[in-house]
Amino acid sequence: MTSGRRLEHNSCRLPSGVGVQEPILRTIHLTREVSGLRLVDDISVEVYRGDILAVVGPSGSGKSSFLRLLNRLDEPTAGNVYFEGKDYREIPPRELRRKIGLVTQVPFLFPGAVADNLRFGPSQQGKQLSDEAVASLLEEVGLAAYATKDAHYLSGGEAQRVSLARTLANSPSVLLLDEPTSALDVDSRQGIEELILRIVRLNQLTCVLVTHDLGQAARMANRAMVLKAGKLERVGLIGEVLRVQAGV
Repeated sequence: MTSGRRLEHNSCRLPSGVGVQEPILRTIHLTREVSGLRLVDDISVEVYRGDILAVVGPSGSGKSSFLRLLNRLDEPTAGNVYFEGKDYREIPPRELRRKIGLVTQVPFLFPGAVADNLRFGPSQQGKQLSDEAVASLLEEVGLAAYATKDAHYLSGGEAQRVSLARTLANSPSVLLLDEPTSALDVDSRQGIEELILRIVRLNQLTCVLVTHDLGQAARMANRAMVLKAGKLERVGLIGEVLRVQAGV
């Protein structure tokens, strides 16, 4: 294969039932332009239930800009996103961001107890997260005794785990991860990777992972898309895409 060849994923994969699987997320000619610069340029791609799709490419290629468009943290200049077959502009933004949750590169936690951070999202929906639910979420991310701890004093790895638990408190269908381990040391990075994979499988989530680390993409994802200067260069199964990236 040549480095410029675009690889297409197998769009005819079948789920456990009968029929062709429909994408949970679909972008069509998705574009974002700021001050005359196209950060995301005419991207059409499909993400299927259960996928872990790695978004890779050089710095400044539009990876994070693409991710932020998927739950309307930024608005597209042109094109559209469909979530479960529905134009995402027809879904109230707060509801959309609950269903398509984002974990950022550097976790931002609110002042106060860890439990208060987990309860914030559900409270915006008029729901009260019980002590039992908080404990269950923290156990899921390996922080069983952390409910009353002050979020200000957590380590980087602990804060990222709380950020993940806070996103899970909203019961998302899709998890967006923006370089979730790049600010961590090697040991913490490995722990977060393993945790994310376990949680994605346990909760049957779909995941879009932005990473600059091709090794991380290979360890975590089943598919990958490559961006260059805002454009989709190729998309396909992880092994095929990474072989092309390596020039093999």
